[in-house]
Amino acid sequence: MAPTTVSLKLLVDSTNQRVLFAEAGKDFVDFLFNILSLSVGTVIGLLTKQEDMVGSLENLYKSVENLSDTYMQPQADKETLLKPIVSNSAANVPRLLPNIRSPTSTNLYRCGNTSRSDCRIYVSSDSKSICPSCRSEMSRTATVVNPPEKPASSCDDGGYVKGVITYMIMDDLVVRPMSTISCITLLNKFNIKDVGVLEEKVINMGTDEGLKLLKASLQSKTVLTDVFLGKKTDHRDVSDSKTIFRF
Repeated sequence: MAPTTVSLKLLVDSTNQRVLFAEAGKDFVDFLFNILSLSVGTVIGLLTKQEDMVGSLENLYKSVENLSDTYMQPQADKETLLKPIVSNSAANVPRLLPNIRSPTSTNLYRCGNTSRSDCRIYVSSDSKSICPSCRSEMSRTATVVNPPEKPASSCDDGGYVKGVITYMIMDDLVVRPMSTISCITLLNKFNIKDVGVLEEKVINMGTDEGLKLLKASLQSKTVLTDVFLGKKTDHRDVSDSKTIFRF
C-alpha cells in the first residue's frame, strides 16, 4: 500500500530564512512527479476550498459543477471533467493528496447476443451502443480482468524513480540526484560562507502539506520555503530541528 506520510530533510539558511534544498528519497520524488499526471480539473477540484485561490479556473470548475444536466449532452458525464479517473501507474505513489478518483467507475459492455461468436470481439463504454455484427444492443456488462501484480523487486518498486538514490529537491522544485559536488556548488551559488548558519529540519509530510505544496507549485518559485517556513505554516509536523551540516 502506498504510504500516507513522507519524511524529508530541509537544509535551511537560518539567517535569511529560506530553504536551500531538501534531501528526500523515492517516495517524495514520486509524489512530485505524479503532480504532472494530474488533469487541470483534478488540480482545481483539490484547490477550490483554498481561501486565496487565484485565477479564473475555479469559476470555470464551479460553472461545470453547477450547470444543470438539462444543458449537457446525453452522453456527456460531468464527473469526467470534475473528477477524472487517476491512472493506475500512480498506484504506488504516496497518498499526499485527498482522494481524487472519480466515485463512478467506467463499465464496459458486450453484445447481449451470445449465439454468435463474432459478437464477442466488440466492447463499448456505453450500454446503448449497437453491436456492429448483429445490430443488437450491447447491454451485457463485461468483466474486466486486471493483470497479475508484479512481485516487488529491488529494480522495480513502482512509482517513477529508483529507490536506491537520494535526491536533492531545490526550493523551486528542480530535482536532481544528490551528490557532494552538487551541495558545494549550491553553497557557493547562495554565497554561504559560514556553515554554522545552516539548519537541518526533518519534516513529516501529510495530506495538508501535500495540498499546500501543490498550490505553491502553481504560484511560486520558492515552494519549499513558502510551505515549510511560511508564516502560515503549521510547524507541528517538524519532528526534529538542529544545526547541522554534512555531506
